Amino acid sequence: MNNPMHLSLRNPPQQSPRARTGIEGLDNILGGGLPSNQLHLIEGTPGSGKTTLGMQFLLEGLASGEKVLYITLSESASELHVIAASHGWSLEGVHLFQLISDDGLKPDAEQSILHPAEIELGETSRGLMRVIQEQKPTRVVFDSLSEMRMLAQNSLRYRRQILALKHFFATCKCTVLLLDDKTSEAGDLQLHSIVHGVITLEQHLQEYGIERRRLRVLKMRGVKFAGGAHDLRLDTGGISVFARPVGNEHLGAAVSVQLTSGCPALDALLGGGLSSGTNTMFTGPSGIGKTTTAVSCVNAALRRGEKAAYFLFDESLATLLSRSAALDMDLRPAINSGQIKIHPIDPAELSPGEFAHLVRQATIADGASVVVIDSLNGYLQAMPGRQFLLLQMHELLAFLNIQGATTILILGEHGLIGEVRTDVDLSYLSDAIVAFKFFEARGELRKAVSVVKSRTADHELAIREFRLGPGGLEVGLALQDFEGVLSGLPSYRGSTPLLGGNTAAKVA
Repeated sequence: MNNPMHLSLRNPPQQSPRARTGIEGLDNILGGGLPSNQLHLIEGTPGSGKTTLGMQFLLEGLASGEKVLYITLSESASELHVIAASHGWSLEGVHLFQLISDDGLKPDAEQSILHPAEIELGETSRGLMRVIQEQKPTRVVFDSLSEMRMLAQNSLRYRRQILALKHFFATCKCTVLLLDDKTSEAGDLQLHSIVHGVITLEQHLQEYGIERRRLRVLKMRGVKFAGGAHDLRLDTGGISVFARPVGNEHLGAAVSVQLTSGCPALDALLGGGLSSGTNTMFTGPSGIGKTTTAVSCVNAALRRGEKAAYFLFDESLATLLSRSAALDMDLRPAINSGQIKIHPIDPAELSPGEFAHLVRQATIADGASVVVIDSLNGYLQAMPGRQFLLLQMHELLAFLNIQGATTILILGEHGLIGEVRTDVDLSYLSDAIVAFKFFEARGELRKAVSVVKSRTADHELAIREFRLGPGGLEVGLALQDFEGVLSGLPSYRGSTPLLGGNTAAKVA
């Protein structure tokens, strides 16, 4: 006798067909789109992008040859046309239906014999059902539930009305988006329990820079979706959603090979060069040569025929190009040919999710095998909190490593000589760390370089002198006769020659 509680998996239920939203990032988060023929709630405060999302959803259906319907209680048809035009869209082919006409809003249209909720709510629901039966759409946007909530006037009548609409829509074989501006009482989740899916749009104002918007999928029955907060941009042309990066979503890993940095002495210090599929952090004070070293590594990759992406947070593009050209590392020809793309980044205008999306596009779509982030200090300013920087950078670096990219991170330190500090400690995330230090010798400010960590190579433990010359990078001999170089104030006992001079003079 079969156990009635036993669930057979021989014939699992088929996955519900999907209705693509027209927003690529959101469809990816949902694993292909919204489940079709179901009721979904899109909630968010005014200005968060609900109406725009609804329009994109309908226009996507229209482009696929579906019949679509926009039912509005809150905005007139002319206002909707204005919103669409602001994005460069035409609503031709989208059936717009105003449940409350302009005549219904005139003072003489009011009556006082019966309670308004008893008449208006019933008329609204009947009008909604009538137009759907006439039009037979496959996609419907209902904007918005706040007006229906006010017509109902109490939560019990409101819940019953939503349940009635749910049962009605179930018989119509259409995918419905209910837009809600979250004007219900705090903690009121009755809508969440009724609908099949819930997507919430958030808007956060900052003290400086543009407002930040995010999207969360709170519920989606029968669908495995990407949880958490995903950055969103509302701009001319509609909504763009940037899925939160998840490093382990890309299985497999590329074979690591060692690549030259463009400087043989630096390669020797690194134990053979930079390793593909890993990330290397250049850390040191401002002006010591971290960016120039990164450009040298990029130049070497360009000579090998590889593509590169450079994300520039701190200095202007013109400064980077002129300085590189002066050191015989001109990047302009590679920019003109498309072999390298340099992305100047303004942290006040770009959300962390959008930045992660740009990095992913650089490797997947553009084929960049070398990625430089210059610098992490600028990237930190784009993050809402330091703990989020560590989490997102962990996911982003895991993704880049799996893609086989050679990633260079630049981290500036505060201070020049002696004790220095950084904005954030990312050393545990780095596969290799190259440290640059200033030190004093012979009455001059000198530079030293050392590799303090490498997970992939047997690197040198020596501290070598380093400088920038007309031909690019110069790495000298190990500073064997110096003690205390990393402190910035070394003592000298020997005859090791320094770059650009003869035997070093005695220092204190």
